Amino acid sequence: MATAPAVNGQVIGMAHYATRALAERLLPRGTTFNEALALNAAEAAGGTVERGALTGRLTGAVKLGLPAAEATVTALTSAGLLEERPADLLALTPAGDALVQSYKASVADIAAALYGDLPADDLAAAGRILTEVTARADAMLAAG
Repeated sequence: MATAPAVNGQVIGMAHYATRALAERLLPRGTTFNEALALNAAEAAGGTVERGALTGRLTGAVKLGLPAAEATVTALTSAGLLEERPADLLALTPAGDALVQSYKASVADIAAALYGDLPADDLAAAGRILTEVTARADAMLAAG
């Protein structure tokens, strides 16, 4: 039996991109992965989010540049999936909420297929390690 490769950026990246490719297949035509992430963030905030917090989520967590994050938000408002509200707030529209709910359910099915039979202790260890690697990488990025 072949020995599993050591965990490194390449192995993690390959898992990320393979999983992302599956998730992107679930999106309606014309909706980008970054748009889905922004809609998920709005939904996680209760359906209404401050514009700066949403673009901050995209620049911080997803590592988009600010122009790309702002373009993502603009595309969502233009598509009628987010609507602008007073005080620089953005709210999910009924169409945006329907997209998020459908997407989340489909992603949950994929996650169950990918992770469902893996040992809980292994998943917990991987989660701890990847959280630490992310924190270190974010610190390095912040330091310049």
